[in-house]
Amino acid sequence: MNKENDIYGCVHSIEPVGAHDGPGLRTVVFLSGCPMRCKYCHNPDAAVGGGARMSAKEVVDRCLKDRAFTNGVTLSGGEPAMQRRFALEILKSLKRRRIHTALDTSGSVYDEEILKACSLVILDIKHTDAAAFENLCMHGADNTFKTLAYLKKNRIPFWVRQVIVPGITDGEENLKNLAQLSVGAEKVELLPYHTMGIAKWEKLGLDYPLKGVPAADDALMKKCNEIFSKYSKGE
Repeated sequence: MNKENDIYGCVHSIEPVGAHDGPGLRTVVFLSGCPMRCKYCHNPDAAVGGGARMSAKEVVDRCLKDRAFTNGVTLSGGEPAMQRRFALEILKSLKRRRIHTALDTSGSVYDEEILKACSLVILDIKHTDAAAFENLCMHGADNTFKTLAYLKKNRIPFWVRQVIVPGITDGEENLKNLAQLSVGAEKVELLPYHTMGIAKWEKLGLDYPLKGVPAADDALMKKCNEIFSKYSKGE
């Protein structure tokens, strides 16, 4: 690829060995920018933009350095699909090299071409109720549910994730709906809400919307996993 024809984008950071962003150990590339403003966002600095300007070739070359001891590359963010051409070029270039690629996305930007370019899509469903979703993320749920439908229809491997926030996403109705929506997923992860992102909000001079909401403890996570399991088995 000639330098003058390369595609450039904004990279928040690159984690050389991530263990929680797809199957196995991953190189995780965090792209800047996100249309959502989730109340519990732990990467608000990535969501609002900023970072290093890099070419797609530079990103791919950086990922190739980790190839010997990782299982693939995950694009995360922010919302990777916000930088459409940049993300696509990275994914397609890695695919040509037969490297497993995962997209960690909220589905907030609906893009069929990006979805088709991935080996795996990790879809973060913020809430199953449209009104509660919008209240939590300051963004509508339509694209997320549309993304999920496309993954199922086209048999693209996908995981489902949801952050369990006390008093917001820990309700039985939400977990029941999530179990129904997750049919066909290779894996479902309920992630405990934590407060480690508060310092980043404060550093940016932003008020943290969920101040006072406690982290999800082991007892709550056990309860939520039991409820989810019950409905995923059709009980």
